[in-house]
Amino acid sequence: MVIHRSSPQTLSAATELRESMMAVTRQLRRHRPDNGLTLSQMQLLGEISRAGVTTPAELGVRLHVKVQSLTDSLNDLVARGLIARRPDENDRRRQLVEITDGGVALLEADRAERDAWLHQAMRNSLSELEFDLLMLVAPILRKLAEANPAR
Repeated sequence: MVIHRSSPQTLSAATELRESMMAVTRQLRRHRPDNGLTLSQMQLLGEISRAGVTTPAELGVRLHVKVQSLTDSLNDLVARGLIARRPDENDRRRQLVEITDGGVALLEADRAERDAWLHQAMRNSLSELEFDLLMLVAPILRKLAEANPAR
């Protein structure tokens, strides 16, 4: 195992990047439509959308939470018609959850509003060069987000 020592400049760059990404994230949250769901319910709905048909246990693993802490949110999303729950045909003890058309529509509206704000903010605040540079960096940030370093 190779241990990489971080210089103060590297840590400072990481701090600047983290703080910048968090500031943009806070703005994106402020420009979210009021649909009556909490941020954690929206996160759960998005995860169900990405996972397709899944189980509460799998969602707990993906979200790094105990499945019991998802129960109330899952029940609320079912009651609102945003997800559907059904028994697993192969193992009747397991429940499967999946997003409904209503859930897809809610997520699409939520994402569209935030995308519109972000696009407008980028066009109003950035030069063409800055805009182009940010578009070059976007895939790199996604790669970083999808990295799974050992803890």
